[in-house]
Amino acid sequence: MTWSERMASILSFGRKATAAPRPQSGELSAFLDGYSIEVMPRTAEKIDDFRAILPAGTRVYIAHIDGTPIDEMVATAARLTEEGFIVMPHFPARIIAGKDVLEHWIKAYKDVGVEQALLLAGGVNQPVGDFSDSMQMLETGLFDKHGFKRLHVAGHPEGNRDIDPDGGIARVSEALRWKNDFQSRTDAEMAIATQFCFEAAPVIEWANLLKEEGITLPIHIGVAGPAKLQTLIKFAMVCGVGPSLRVLQRRAADLSKLMLPFTPEAFLRELAEHKARTPDFNIESVHVFPLGGITKAAEFMDEYGLSAGRVAV
Repeated sequence: MTWSERMASILSFGRKATAAPRPQSGELSAFLDGYSIEVMPRTAEKIDDFRAILPAGTRVYIAHIDGTPIDEMVATAARLTEEGFIVMPHFPARIIAGKDVLEHWIKAYKDVGVEQALLLAGGVNQPVGDFSDSMQMLETGLFDKHGFKRLHVAGHPEGNRDIDPDGGIARVSEALRWKNDFQSRTDAEMAIATQFCFEAAPVIEWANLLKEEGITLPIHIGVAGPAKLQTLIKFAMVCGVGPSLRVLQRRAADLSKLMLPFTPEAFLRELAEHKARTPDFNIESVHVFPLGGITKAAEFMDEYGLSAGRVAV
């Protein structure tokens, strides 16, 4: 079976997952150790002091939504750095006008102590300038020039129609191979930060397939923090979440659970159990999208990951 055929089988994954043995609390805590979380300037403004809700040294991504002034992004990065966190701002290729703008952003972040970045294509359809994907930004050499050694790239366990409009995975697969090779031929330390998912079995199969194909970039799996079911369904549809959306749809069909907050506990426990059973599993960290609020997400991680907060490298 070809790479494309095998990846397509993951996207159409339809087996009913059997209940995994409940991991010991230590296993789940170990799996959550070093988790990262995502904020935006406008959501960060609502938190008086992140030190009150996040463990010291937590990696905090700053999402760059089209239209957000770079000055607001840099100010948020400066604040989080001053509070003792590892900051990783987004660099969405399609909203960056060109090489000069890219270098301006990199230097502005470096001036406030940032040396890490998440590179991604971005959610807009038409590029505003020279860049349409993260590979073009990597090829400029500007991140290395200014001392950015840790560079994360986007991953899509359930595919991405922005990249493969036909619903396939040919271009996603090619891009991951290129990025894996980029790490091999440079000094960059890289990882794949994925879209949030809700079902463990197809994620495990996808991660295993990457390893079999020689893609050695470690995976930081995206997970949606606690939120109302309606909120998660809305975000999942907007963000293009694929087959695992059925987990939410099944829950929505159960009227007894419809009004209860949804948490990622079952998803994380299943991944933690697999990690404990298979130590070389290539998912090395968890990245939290706080769709129901940063404080709620942090409280959940605090409850289930008692030792969480050490930054995974």
